[in-house]
Amino acid sequence: MYKILVIEDDVMMSDMLSMYLSEEGYSVSQAVRADEGLRLLIDWMPDIVLLDLVLPDRDGIEVCELIRERSNVPIMIVSMKTEVSERVHALKAGADDYMCKPFSMHELSARVEALLRRSHSLTKADHEVHSEQGPADNDDPVQLDLERRLLVVRGQLIETTFSEYELMKLFLAYPGKVFSREELINAIRGFDSFVTDRAIDVHIVNLRKKIEQNPKEPRLIRTVWGFGYKYTVDKPAGAEPQ
Repeated sequence: MYKILVIEDDVMMSDMLSMYLSEEGYSVSQAVRADEGLRLLIDWMPDIVLLDLVLPDRDGIEVCELIRERSNVPIMIVSMKTEVSERVHALKAGADDYMCKPFSMHELSARVEALLRRSHSLTKADHEVHSEQGPADNDDPVQLDLERRLLVVRGQLIETTFSEYELMKLFLAYPGKVFSREELINAIRGFDSFVTDRAIDVHIVNLRKKIEQNPKEPRLIRTVWGFGYKYTVDKPAGAEPQ
């Protein structure tokens, strides 16, 4: 049974989420304060976190960053804040999805299921991707730690969000292939969740900060203008714009 941690100070909303998700077969724990939620994160080890941005003791964005520092658990923001800037801020803080209140419980369940399905994909699937990459290339600056779902960047273990890891796994499986933003969206969300092109761009920016020697002049994740992105370890022959 998957475990869902709900960090929400609106008791009525929290109870409603808990009741619905419990009926869907999930084990749910509730926290009305950030400090309580962070404690449960460590003690209870949930499979996914639903996080409100307005909490009585801490700012939700700060809580999101603290969760991401401690865990790779998928984080879904549930908030009254509908501005695009808030969504972007949350994604930069490490969130994997964002739902604006009020929302459909059916849609919430679909998004939770999509995140869990990808987060807890079979180890076999990870090894299949690893096989597609072929033998490890010592010159490749980025590799996957499949067991811990971490990146190994120039010999250093690097933590990522769930979405960042899935994107990097796809890039490494198909080096040199140009992916459209739509293909990248489908890779991390599937067809039953909504995410924008802007969200993909934010994830790419965050990945570049983690794997590029100079994120302002990326040489690994390269922009294909008007289409999408590709991953390559080859040195560019010319001055291709980023």
